[in-house]
Amino acid sequence: MAYRGGMTSLDTFAAAFDEDAGYLDFAKMGPPGHAVLAEQRAFDHLLGRSRFGSLDALAAQDSRVRSAIGALIGFRPDQVAFQPNTSTGLMHAMFGLTGKVAVAASEYPSITFAASRAAEALHVVEPQWLSPDRGRVTPGALRDALDPACVAVAVSLVDFRTGYLADLDGIRQVIGDRLLIVDAIQGLGVVDAPFEVADVVVSGGQKWTRAGWGTGFLAMSDRAAEQLVPVFSGFSATDADPMPLDEVLPPTSGARAFTVTNADPVAQARLSAALEQILGVGVPAISARIAERVSAIIDLADEFAIPVESSRAENERAGIVVLAPDADQLTVLTASLFNHGITATTRSGRVRLSAHVSTGEDSLLLLREAFLGFATAITV
Repeated sequence: MAYRGGMTSLDTFAAAFDEDAGYLDFAKMGPPGHAVLAEQRAFDHLLGRSRFGSLDALAAQDSRVRSAIGALIGFRPDQVAFQPNTSTGLMHAMFGLTGKVAVAASEYPSITFAASRAAEALHVVEPQWLSPDRGRVTPGALRDALDPACVAVAVSLVDFRTGYLADLDGIRQVIGDRLLIVDAIQGLGVVDAPFEVADVVVSGGQKWTRAGWGTGFLAMSDRAAEQLVPVFSGFSATDADPMPLDEVLPPTSGARAFTVTNADPVAQARLSAALEQILGVGVPAISARIAERVSAIIDLADEFAIPVESSRAENERAGIVVLAPDADQLTVLTASLFNHGITATTRSGRVRLSAHVSTGEDSLLLLREAFLGFATAITV
């Protein structure tokens, strides 16, 4: 089943979300929009009534969601398996490896925990811990650091701390035929990335995709599916239909082998609705609008002399802006953001702001007032 849908204007897409002004925390959670919430309500009603024959619609959601995911990242639907979150998909990938996997120690814990737990449990995979400059996993950093025995590289498409957008094409050229595992959650749906150069793409849908929790996927190239072992492979990962109840069958081939049980069809419907909206607009258009919002946030920070630690170059950033105030000014900045209704993330002495296409002028005005309040407080 291939995705087919009509085109939607960017403004229509942006108007389909209702988050309050001042919400600048999409890197943490993206509030679902009208289409996702309507899908949730429709399937809740269907489940509540369970009218004769109506539950067949639930079974159709697996094909629907894999089609939408495949269309977005350039993989075939049969190369995609629904997962409840990024971490589960990464666990499947890391436990399936044999050999060394290069991982930056600064990566989001979903990656570092998966690599560590796989090494501790099976003793067939070994993390090669990298310490790239400023946490940026660049092609040059990998070229200089990779162990010849390394069989795979795991990297975030967008770094959660710095907002740095990885150069997947450059990384692929440097690592050769090693498996490239990409945690795409901080850029899926808003970054026009060359996912086709990756062997494994994993993401959840609760952030930039705005599909809510319990949504995600694991996509694998044919090469990855051949090389990775489906360690956690349940009854949903077998070929028999119907499945014999008194026999344990071997796992099937491909991405479906890396599933444990039947997926939540309502979660699949939510993710499908979110991705179909994105496909209707086009990621390049979404990315361009977000670039404008990010530039506006950076300009405001510059106006009030708040240091910006994240990259200013559009080819090195996505939707995240990282502010690095002096240590003695962090509390004042955080308080001013809170007092002016700005939802953001403060961690490790940094403030992370993240904008989407639905981030309007009202949010930027509130942010300006927050920055003004901060500047006034530190000069009094």
